[in-house]
Amino acid sequence: MKRIFLIEDDQAIAKNLMLLLQSEGFIVTHAATRKEATDTLVDNKFDLALIDISLPDGNGFTVCTEVKEVQNIPVIFLTASGDEASVVTGLNMGADDYITKPFRPRELIARIGTALRKSGRSAATFEVCGLQVDTASGVVKKDGSEVFLSALEYRLLLMFVNNPKSIITRDRLLDELWDAAGEFVNDNTLTVYIKRLREKIEDDPGKPKIIRTVRGTGYRLGDGHAPE
Repeated sequence: MKRIFLIEDDQAIAKNLMLLLQSEGFIVTHAATRKEATDTLVDNKFDLALIDISLPDGNGFTVCTEVKEVQNIPVIFLTASGDEASVVTGLNMGADDYITKPFRPRELIARIGTALRKSGRSAATFEVCGLQVDTASGVVKKDGSEVFLSALEYRLLLMFVNNPKSIITRDRLLDELWDAAGEFVNDNTLTVYIKRLREKIEDDPGKPKIIRTVRGTGYRLGDGHAPE
């Protein structure tokens, strides 16, 4: 899984971004200040940094320079203004991209995917039982043919792909989908989404091999063999 370093001083924005990124399968480390970011860089390795330009003890431009010097990973600036001068300064200091708040979640995820691909850090394709999931491009294929999933169905699938050896409880799925989807997801609708996803990716939805039910607990990713 890819590691994202988020430097953002607004706690509410940081929390929402962390939930979004985690639902997309990223491991996220958060720092709220320039000093905290500098200290965190020493002992951690990342694949990409999201940096807010305005920080309480400095600015994101300085952090960008430090990130590039220490780890040389892609940097995307988060800016509250559409200020052209700030954008140009950021790009001149080595940033790979910028995105202006407020932004659409899917746009941010797409920008991250593009930056990772350009840097050669994009995720590998995951395969199980004839299903291929390219997490960098967001393309899902079954036996070579593309499967078209809704945004919520795709997030649901990613939960299993990114936790291949774990049992994922219904409560965890509800928490992840609620925060990422921006729409009402309750226990009944979760059952519907699982059913719809299985209909699109399983050879026999009535005997699922990819998304297995763990009775009384939740679900887990299968290994392609017939259910026990």
